[in-house]
Amino acid sequence: MPLVPQRGDVPVTIDESLCIDGCTLCVDMCPLDSLAIREDDGKAYMHVDECWYCGPRSPRR
Repeated sequence: MPLVPQRGDVPVTIDESLCIDGCTLCVDMCPLDSLAIREDDGKAYMHVDECWYCGPRSPRR
């Protein structure tokens, strides 16, 4: 799969206010391995051009 630095046309977003540095829960849950953790700030991002929109979400606080 091609690596994509940033996707603007896919309606998948990551709420960075809920993203915990070093946590990989969303990356681990993604069935397509479409998510990755940025090394510079520890936040998750979409790194491939594919998503099933399965909808796993972080628990509300």
